[in-house]
Amino acid sequence: MNKDINYYKNKSIFITATNTDVGKTYASEKFLRYFSRKGLKVGYFKPCETGVITQPIDGSKMLNLTKELNKDFKANINDVVPYQFKLPAAPYVAKEDTRISLEVLKQKQAYLQSMCDVLIIEGAGGLMVPLEANLFIIDLIKEFESQTILITPSKLGCINDTLLSIEALKNRNIDFEFFINLYQDKDSFKKVSEPFLKDHFKTLQFLDDL
Repeated sequence: MNKDINYYKNKSIFITATNTDVGKTYASEKFLRYFSRKGLKVGYFKPCETGVITQPIDGSKMLNLTKELNKDFKANINDVVPYQFKLPAAPYVAKEDTRISLEVLKQKQAYLQSMCDVLIIEGAGGLMVPLEANLFIIDLIKEFESQTILITPSKLGCINDTLLSIEALKNRNIDFEFFINLYQDKDSFKKVSEPFLKDHFKTLQFLDDL
C-alpha cells in the first residue's frame, strides 16, 4: 500500500467500489487479513446488506473471519450489519418503510471501533447508491470520517468507471487509494485498459498483491 501501516491505526477504512459486483467483500477479506498480518486488531462493519433471506451472507462470512483474526471482537451479526433487507436492490428501495438512521450507524461504528485498531467498513454498491432520499454511500464516508479504498474492475469500461468514481471522491475532498480487482476480462486487461491507466496514474495497485 502507498501509505505507511501506522497511518491506518485507530482509523476506519471504508471499502467502496465503482459499482456492484466489483469485489467489495473480497477486498474486505484481503484488507482484514493484510492488517492482521501487520499486527493490528481488525474489525468489520457493513451498515446495510440487501438480498438477505435468513442471515446476511457477506456480513456473516466477514464477521466469522474477523473473530478468527481478533479474539477481542465480540460483536454479533446485528451489530455488524444493523440494516438487513430482503430485496436485492439499492437500500433506499429495499428498506421500504424502514428509516436508515445515520445516528444509529455512527453509534454502531463507535462501538465496533472500540474493539479493534482498524475497522473495515464495507459499502453497498457504488458511491452514489442511495440509502435515503438525501443520503448516499459517499455521504457515509464523510460522516464516518473514514479513510477510503476504492475498488475498481478490470473489465472493458473500467477506465470510465474508475475516473468517474475518483472524480466524485475528489469533489468531496475524500482521501482515498484505489485498487484494481483483476478478475473480469483478466486476459485482455493488459492490452485493453492497463496502458492508459498506467500512463495516467503512473503506478497501479492490485488487490491480489496484498
